[in-house]
Amino acid sequence: MIKVFLLSLIIYLNISISFADNVKIIEVNGNERISSETIKVFSKVQIGNDLNENTLDKITKDLYSTNFFKNITLRFIDGKLSIDVIENPLVQNLEINGVKNKDLNKAINDQLSIKEKNSYVEEIVANDQEKISNFLKLSGYYFSTIEVSIKENNNNTVTLIYDINLGEKALVSKINFTGNKIYKKNTLSRVIVTEENRFWKFLSRKKYLNENQINLDRRLLKNFYLNEGYYNVNITQSTANVIKDNNFMITYNIDAGEKYFFDKVKLITPSDYDRSNFQEIETELNNLKNTEYSYKKIENLLDKIDKIAVTKQFEFINASFDEEIFENKINIKFIIDETKKLYVNRINIVGNDITNENVIRNFLVVDEGDPLNEILNNKSKNKIKSSGLFSKVDFEIKDTDTDYKKDIQINVVEQPTGEITAGAGYGSSGQTISFGIRENNFGGNATKLNTSLSISQDTLKGGFTLNIPNYNYSDKALKLNLSRTDNDFFDTAGYKNTVSNFTVGTGFEYKQDLFFNPLVSLEFEDLETNTNASETLKKQDGNYNNLKFDYNFLYDKRNQTFRPSEGFYSNFSQTIPILSNSYSLYNKYDFKVYKKLSENMIGSISYHISAINSLDDGDVRVSERINLSSRKLRGFKKGKVGPKDKNDYIGGNYATAMTASTTLPDFLPDLDSVDFSLFLDAGNVWGVDYNSDLDNSKIRSSTGLSIDWLTPIGPLNFIFSQPITKSSTDVEETFRFDIGTTF
Repeated sequence: MIKVFLLSLIIYLNISISFADNVKIIEVNGNERISSETIKVFSKVQIGNDLNENTLDKITKDLYSTNFFKNITLRFIDGKLSIDVIENPLVQNLEINGVKNKDLNKAINDQLSIKEKNSYVEEIVANDQEKISNFLKLSGYYFSTIEVSIKENNNNTVTLIYDINLGEKALVSKINFTGNKIYKKNTLSRVIVTEENRFWKFLSRKKYLNENQINLDRRLLKNFYLNEGYYNVNITQSTANVIKDNNFMITYNIDAGEKYFFDKVKLITPSDYDRSNFQEIETELNNLKNTEYSYKKIENLLDKIDKIAVTKQFEFINASFDEEIFENKINIKFIIDETKKLYVNRINIVGNDITNENVIRNFLVVDEGDPLNEILNNKSKNKIKSSGLFSKVDFEIKDTDTDYKKDIQINVVEQPTGEITAGAGYGSSGQTISFGIRENNFGGNATKLNTSLSISQDTLKGGFTLNIPNYNYSDKALKLNLSRTDNDFFDTAGYKNTVSNFTVGTGFEYKQDLFFNPLVSLEFEDLETNTNASETLKKQDGNYNNLKFDYNFLYDKRNQTFRPSEGFYSNFSQTIPILSNSYSLYNKYDFKVYKKLSENMIGSISYHISAINSLDDGDVRVSERINLSSRKLRGFKKGKVGPKDKNDYIGGNYATAMTASTTLPDFLPDLDSVDFSLFLDAGNVWGVDYNSDLDNSKIRSSTGLSIDWLTPIGPLNFIFSQPITKSSTDVEETFRFDIGTTF
C-alpha cells in the first residue's frame, strides 16, 4: 500500500499539466540508448490524442513497466508533451562467483529475471537475490549467503555481481515418525524418498535436506495411508531441527485416524446414455462394497471410465466423483457429465530446454483438431508427470479468436534425470559390490540408458540396457541389452564359463493388466573345465552359440506394487531356441496371491515351477540347468540341493517351490525398525537327462522366521530356519544373513 502511495506521489510531482487542446507535439529528452521513436511507441500516445491526469498517469506507468527507465517526468503545456527520462544502466556482464558446479551455476542463472543485456533495476535484482536464496535452500544449501554488488562502467552499463557462499550442505542424519502412525519405521522408511546420511552414502543425493523432497515425502506418506484405508490421515507437520553443525533431524508427525470402508457406490450418467456401455464398471462398483477404502481403486475406476469414453466415442464428457462419509463408511458417486463442445486449436509447450518437443507430444492423448476432452486432458497430464522427466507439469486452457476452439499451453519444469549408484552386500554366501550409471532422458528423447557392474566372490557381471519408449510412434518400447557374465567355479565345481549376450525386444500392455514382453537373444558361451569336473561336465567343454526367442505374459492384479495386501500376479515365460549348438526348451511359471488376514497382517502364497528339456536328444548344458534360489527354499544352501554327480551339485531339468508366509505386525511392536514374518517353504529339484541314476527327487521343506532390520549400517535380513524334510545329500543352512545398502 505504501509503495502504491509513493508511486502515485512521484507521478504527481513529476507531471506538469496545463489543460489545452489535444496533443500537437511529442518531445523526448534525456534518452541515450533507446530511440525517441521507441519511447513514443512505449508511451502509446499519438498526435491528436486528448490528455488528462488519468492518461498521463497511465503513460508514466507504461513507461516504467518497460524497466528501461530510472526516472520519468512528463510535461504537457500548450499541446506539447515533453517526456524527460533517465535511463537505467544496461547489465553488460553478469558474474556468479563461488559456485563451481556448472549445473548448479546454470540452475541459479535460470532463477534470474535480470540477465545480461537487460536493464538494471534495483528492486528486481533484490527479488532475484531472494529467489536464489530460496532456490539454494530447496537444494539443501541452508547455510548459504548471497552478496550483490555492481561495478559501473563508462558507457552507462554495469557489471552485476553475485558473490555466493554455499556453505556446508544440510544433511539428514536422522528420520523419525511419530504419532498414531500404525506402521513401523521400517515400513514407512521404504515409502519416502529421503534417506538418513551415512558415511558410505557419498553418491546419494537423497541424504540432503531438501524442502521439495520433504514435500514429496509427505505426499507419498499420505498416498500410502489413503491406499491402506486411512481416509482421514493427516501428516500434521514435518519439522527439520538442527542436531549439530549441518546435521538435521526430520520428524514426520502422523495421525492415521480410523480405517474407512466403501459402502454404497453408484455410477451416475446422463439419461440418454446406454448403461450397457458401463456394465463392467457397474460390476466393479458392486464389488467395492464393504472393502477397505483405497484411493488407488478410485483412480483405477476413473481410468477405466476414460477408456470407455475413448472406445465408445464419448468425446465431450468429464468424469468425477463425490464422497459422503457416515461414521467409518464412505458412499461414493461416480459422475459422468457432458461438457461444452470445444476443440483443440493449438498445443504449445514451454520450458523444455533439454527434452525434445516430440517426446512430450508423444505422451499426449489429444492432438490439435481433436475434441477438447477434460478426461483425456488429465490423462495426457498424468502421462507426462509419470515419465519422471519433469518436476512440475501445468496445463493452461487459453481462449482463441474462435469461440469453440481453445489453445492448450503445457508448462513443464525439467528435473535431473541422471543417477550414479553404488551398492554393497555381505551375507552368508559372500560379498557383492555393484556400481551403475542411469540416465532417463538420454539425448533429450526420454531414452533410458542404464549401465551396471556387479562383482561377487565367483561372478563378474556387467552390461548396459537401452529403452526407447514409443519407438517409431508404435506405442511400444524398443529394448536393447548387451551384457557379459564371467563365472569361476573351478575350485567348487570344476568349471568356469563366460556368457556374452545381446537382446532386442519390446514390451507393452496387451490387455487390461496383461503385459506381453517378447525379445530375441543372441548368446555366446565359452565353457572351460578342469580336473575337478565330472566326466559328463568335461564332455561339455567348448564354445556355444545360441539364437533364442524369449517371451513372457504377466497378469498383474495386485492392488499396488509396493507392499501389496490384495490381489495376485501370474507370470509365464518361455525360451525357444532358433539356432543353437544344443537345442533346449525352457519354461517357467510363477504365481503369488496376497490376502489381508487381519489389521496390517498380510499373508501370501507363492508357487513356482520351471523345466528345461533338450529338443535334440542331447544333454542340457550345466550353465542352463535349474537350481532353486535361497529365497525360494530357505533352510538349504543355494545350489546344494538336488542331483549330485560325485562331488558336484549339477542342478536338475525340473524345479518347483511353494511358499506360505505371513507378516507378524504385533510381534514385539516396540521394535520400530524391525519387521518379522513367518514362513513355510517346500521345493524340489530333480531330473538328470544324461544319467537317471543320479536323480534325487524328494520334497524338501522348512519353516522359520525372517527378520528385516533397518540399521544405521543398512538393511539387515536374518533368516532362522529349520528343515523339516530333506535328502541325505542336501546341505542345510539354518541361519542366513544379508546386509545391503546403496552409496
